[in-house]
Amino acid sequence: MHLPALTTTVLDSHVPSEHLHPDRPVEASPSVAVALEHLSKRYRHGGGVEDVSFEVAHGEVLGFLGPNGAGKTTTIRLLLGLLRPDAGAITILGRDARTAGPEQRRHVGYLPGDLALWDRLTGAEILAHLAHLRGGVDPAQVRELADRFALDLTRPVRTLSRGNRQKVGIVQALMGAPELLVLDEPTSGLDPLVQAEVHHALRTAREAGCAILLSSHTLSEVDQVADRVAVIRDGRMVAIEEVDDLRARALHRIEIRTASPMPSGLLDAVPGALRVEVDGTIARLELAGPMSGLLRAIAPLDVIDMSVREPDLEEVFLDLYREHDDGT
Repeated sequence: MHLPALTTTVLDSHVPSEHLHPDRPVEASPSVAVALEHLSKRYRHGGGVEDVSFEVAHGEVLGFLGPNGAGKTTTIRLLLGLLRPDAGAITILGRDARTAGPEQRRHVGYLPGDLALWDRLTGAEILAHLAHLRGGVDPAQVRELADRFALDLTRPVRTLSRGNRQKVGIVQALMGAPELLVLDEPTSGLDPLVQAEVHHALRTAREAGCAILLSSHTLSEVDQVADRVAVIRDGRMVAIEEVDDLRARALHRIEIRTASPMPSGLLDAVPGALRVEVDGTIARLELAGPMSGLLRAIAPLDVIDMSVREPDLEEVFLDLYREHDDGT
């Protein structure tokens, strides 16, 4: 049976050299699997990305965040050579994207957000075809991955649920132990147990030295598996930070109960204290930064109870966007 080229296969694509900086060789550290330098792509009717730069190291998961239309998919397609950039430079696995050929791209696993599969073929037939294009994959590894995600490979794709179609896409991305994984919403349509298994697979790949670019709308997913986060909005990078550093800069929400009314203005003088509200023996505030100043301020008081709610990544993400709106 003749099989058309699948949209998830990027083995034979490359970025034409005339659309990169022709006179500047791309150099990257051996530890860097992917490097994007000042990448731009403008569409005729608006949108695209402007001056996007980031790196993904071997053994690292970079979470790529942004709302619909922010430029995540455009950036991924530029990275994989599915779109031509107007300007910028791309390095993939130590090679300039201008010269990286099919052999280089056999080491890349890609799962698109708009996964398209051949409806009349079974999962086994699709994976066998893609394994052939990739230069051969151990069938035992494919079966192991299918078992891991409880995927029935004998059924035609047209009979599969959305979640099981997504599993086929995940298996084809992971098989062959690629050095680079580019995943666009990998757990979309999956139940929580399978999502957890995917996260475990990503951690295993990272420990084996795989570089992973993970685009996701699920902030809790990025919080669980990512080492760093790159945030994009309106085609421009907003922030690139360690997940721990990003979370550390977030506001803690604190409630304090004391035996007697709190002195007026006591908490207003605490470094980093915001939105302080005092109602008799109950005080509520948001705190940016370390808690040492707050603890010193309330030490003389008879504190009955104190609760601190740790910020989650979603709150940090929204704070970043508010900063972007304010131009700070």
